[in-house]
Amino acid sequence: MSVKSSQADRSEATRALLVGTAERLFTARGYSGTATEDIVAAAGVTRGALYHHFKDKKDLFRAVFVAIEERMVANLAGLAMGADDAWTVVIAGVRAFLDACLEPAVQRIALIEAPAVLGWSEWREIDERYALGLVRMSLETAMEAGEIEQQPLDPLAHVLLGALTEAALLIARADDTEAARRTVGNTVERLISSLRVPQAATK
Repeated sequence: MSVKSSQADRSEATRALLVGTAERLFTARGYSGTATEDIVAAAGVTRGALYHHFKDKKDLFRAVFVAIEERMVANLAGLAMGADDAWTVVIAGVRAFLDACLEPAVQRIALIEAPAVLGWSEWREIDERYALGLVRMSLETAMEAGEIEQQPLDPLAHVLLGALTEAALLIARADDTEAARRTVGNTVERLISSLRVPQAATK
């Protein structure tokens, strides 16, 4: 291994350490309750290391949010790969997404604090960047399999993603998140089931 590649590996490891540490602290204390000094101390690195990778605390928060989005999409994509049919992909993906909304990091960072810290527009842009393609792919596959009636794909994908986002926010903000997950999940599944071609449902 060359010196250059070894340095790059160490740099990437330090960045990953900072993101992981920040995720843990932001989840426990919130954005405003976490100082950069807390993050570097918990990570065991210098302030210089933090500012080598990130402009400021907001930039680090953005990286944490993106990491959570990437993790969720990877998990959902894995479910899709293991599903038996196109409709199962849709339903299993919806359920897994709503289940993920019960995770403390997803609730606090991705759903509650990210819109306030990053602003609504950037929050939606990042969310769509990672989630829209997966929603679109699931719907397209279901249409090709005859499970969902053929129709303009992009509008449907945007509307479904919007519904899932609102469902996620309802769960995250609820006093009883487990109960909200059940209620919201039932509503979302009824909504999505209305898209299914009747003859496909009787297979």
